[in-house]
Amino acid sequence: MDPPFVGRFMFTVDGLNIGAFTEVSGLSVQIDTEDLAEGGQNGYLHKLLGRMKWPNLVLKRGITDSDALFEWFAKCSGDGFAKNGNKVEPMHGSVSLIDLKGKVIRKWEFTEAYPVKWTGPKFAASSRDLAVEELEVCHCGFKPAK
Repeated sequence: MDPPFVGRFMFTVDGLNIGAFTEVSGLSVQIDTEDLAEGGQNGYLHKLLGRMKWPNLVLKRGITDSDALFEWFAKCSGDGFAKNGNKVEPMHGSVSLIDLKGKVIRKWEFTEAYPVKWTGPKFAASSRDLAVEELEVCHCGFKPAK
Protein backbone atom coordinates (compact mmCIF):
# COMPACT_ATOMS: atom_id res chain seq x y z
CA MET A 1 0.00 0.00 0.00
CA ASP A 2 1.32 3.43 -0.92
CA PRO A 3 1.65 6.03 1.85
CA PRO A 4 -1.09 8.67 1.78
CA PHE A 5 -0.62 11.97 0.01
CA VAL A 6 -0.23 14.52 2.81
CA GLY A 7 -1.63 17.53 1.03
CA ARG A 8 -4.96 18.05 2.79
CA PHE A 9 -6.04 18.12 6.41
CA MET A 10 -9.51 18.77 7.83
CA PHE A 11 -9.70 20.70 11.11
CA THR A 12 -12.84 20.58 13.29
CA VAL A 13 -13.61 22.01 16.74
CA ASP A 14 -16.60 20.72 18.75
CA GLY A 15 -18.23 19.52 15.55
CA LEU A 16 -17.72 22.85 13.73
CA ASN A 17 -15.79 22.34 10.50
CA ILE A 18 -13.13 25.07 10.58
CA GLY A 19 -11.84 24.01 7.16
CA ALA A 20 -9.25 22.18 5.09
CA PHE A 21 -5.58 23.02 5.47
CA THR A 22 -2.55 22.26 3.35
CA GLU A 23 -0.04 22.23 6.20
CA VAL A 24 -0.24 21.15 9.84
CA SER A 25 2.70 21.08 12.22
CA GLY A 26 2.93 20.41 15.94
CA LEU A 27 1.55 16.87 15.99
CA SER A 28 4.17 15.73 18.46
CA VAL A 29 4.63 14.95 22.12
CA GLN A 30 7.68 14.89 24.33
CA ILE A 31 8.17 13.38 27.78
CA ASP A 32 10.60 15.23 30.05
CA THR A 33 13.12 13.14 31.91
CA GLU A 34 15.09 13.80 35.04
CA ASP A 35 18.53 12.31 35.62
CA LEU A 36 19.06 10.68 39.01
CA ALA A 37 22.58 9.75 40.03
CA GLU A 38 22.72 6.80 42.40
CA GLY A 39 25.57 6.83 44.90
CA GLY A 40 28.19 4.19 44.10
CA GLN A 41 26.75 3.57 40.62
CA ASN A 42 29.06 5.22 38.11
CA GLY A 43 28.05 3.19 35.07
CA TYR A 44 24.83 5.03 34.30
CA LEU A 45 22.21 7.51 35.45
CA HIS A 46 18.63 6.58 36.23
CA LYS A 47 16.18 8.32 33.90
CA LEU A 48 12.91 9.25 35.60
CA LEU A 49 9.94 10.09 33.44
CA GLY A 50 8.29 13.46 33.97
CA ARG A 51 5.62 15.61 32.37
CA MET A 52 4.41 15.38 28.82
CA LYS A 53 4.79 18.44 26.57
CA TRP A 54 2.46 19.14 23.67
CA PRO A 55 3.56 21.91 21.28
CA ASN A 56 0.98 24.17 19.67
CA LEU A 57 -0.64 23.03 16.44
CA VAL A 58 0.08 25.35 13.52
CA LEU A 59 -2.31 25.12 10.57
CA LYS A 60 -1.77 26.88 7.24
CA ARG A 61 -3.93 27.24 4.16
CA GLY A 62 -4.73 29.50 1.28
CA ILE A 63 -7.35 32.14 2.00
CA THR A 64 -10.93 30.92 1.49
CA ASP A 65 -14.33 32.59 1.60
CA SER A 66 -15.13 30.89 4.94
CA ASP A 67 -14.89 32.96 8.13
CA ALA A 68 -15.20 29.96 10.51
CA LEU A 69 -11.53 30.05 11.46
CA PHE A 70 -11.47 33.77 12.29
CA GLU A 71 -14.87 33.59 14.04
CA TRP A 72 -13.58 30.88 16.38
CA PHE A 73 -10.54 33.03 17.11
CA ALA A 74 -12.77 36.10 17.74
CA LYS A 75 -14.91 34.18 20.29
CA CYS A 76 -11.81 33.55 22.39
CA SER A 77 -10.43 37.10 22.37
CA GLY A 78 -11.36 40.79 22.52
CA ASP A 79 -15.09 41.56 22.44
CA GLY A 80 -16.00 37.87 22.08
CA PHE A 81 -14.06 37.08 25.25
CA ALA A 82 -15.62 40.04 27.12
CA LYS A 83 -19.14 39.15 25.93
CA ASN A 84 -18.68 35.69 27.44
CA GLY A 85 -17.84 37.10 30.90
CA ASN A 86 -14.09 36.85 30.28
CA LYS A 87 -14.37 33.07 30.11
CA VAL A 88 -13.44 30.69 27.35
CA GLU A 89 -14.94 27.25 27.22
CA PRO A 90 -12.35 24.58 26.44
CA MET A 91 -13.13 22.94 23.12
CA HIS A 92 -12.22 19.58 21.71
CA GLY A 93 -11.42 18.91 18.10
CA SER A 94 -9.61 16.88 15.53
CA VAL A 95 -7.22 17.00 12.64
CA SER A 96 -7.90 14.47 9.88
CA LEU A 97 -5.59 13.44 7.05
CA ILE A 98 -7.69 13.30 3.86
CA ASP A 99 -6.70 11.33 0.75
CA LEU A 100 -7.24 12.43 -2.86
CA LYS A 101 -10.73 10.87 -2.90
CA GLY A 102 -11.82 12.70 0.28
CA LYS A 103 -11.56 9.65 2.54
CA VAL A 104 -10.18 10.07 6.09
CA ILE A 105 -6.91 8.13 6.31
CA ARG A 106 -5.91 9.05 9.87
CA LYS A 107 -7.40 11.25 12.58
CA TRP A 108 -6.02 12.85 15.74
CA GLU A 109 -8.33 14.15 18.49
CA PHE A 110 -7.13 16.88 20.83
CA THR A 111 -8.51 18.25 24.10
CA GLU A 112 -9.00 21.69 25.62
CA ALA A 113 -8.03 23.67 22.55
CA TYR A 114 -7.82 27.45 22.26
CA PRO A 115 -6.73 29.55 19.30
CA VAL A 116 -3.73 31.64 20.34
CA LYS A 117 -2.61 33.27 17.10
CA TRP A 118 -4.05 34.06 13.68
CA THR A 119 -1.92 35.49 10.89
CA GLY A 120 -3.42 36.80 7.68
CA PRO A 121 -1.86 36.92 4.23
CA LYS A 122 1.04 39.15 3.28
CA PHE A 123 0.10 41.43 0.41
CA ALA A 124 2.56 42.55 -2.25
CA ALA A 125 1.46 43.62 -5.73
CA SER A 126 4.68 42.24 -7.23
CA SER A 127 4.26 38.79 -5.64
CA ARG A 128 2.68 35.75 -7.25
CA ASP A 129 2.60 33.83 -3.95
CA LEU A 130 -0.63 32.29 -2.70
CA ALA A 131 -2.43 34.36 -0.04
CA VAL A 132 -2.03 32.21 3.09
CA GLU A 133 -3.59 32.39 6.55
CA GLU A 134 -2.18 30.64 9.59
CA LEU A 135 -3.80 29.53 12.85
CA GLU A 136 -1.93 28.49 15.98
CA VAL A 137 -3.81 26.42 18.55
CA CYS A 138 -2.72 25.44 22.06
CA HIS A 139 -4.15 22.27 23.58
CA CYS A 140 -3.74 19.81 26.44
CA GLY A 141 -2.91 16.73 24.40
CA PHE A 142 -4.07 14.56 21.53
CA LYS A 143 -4.55 10.91 20.72
CA PRO A 144 -5.04 8.95 17.52
CA ALA A 145 -8.74 8.37 16.79
CA LYS A 146 -10.40 5.45 15.12
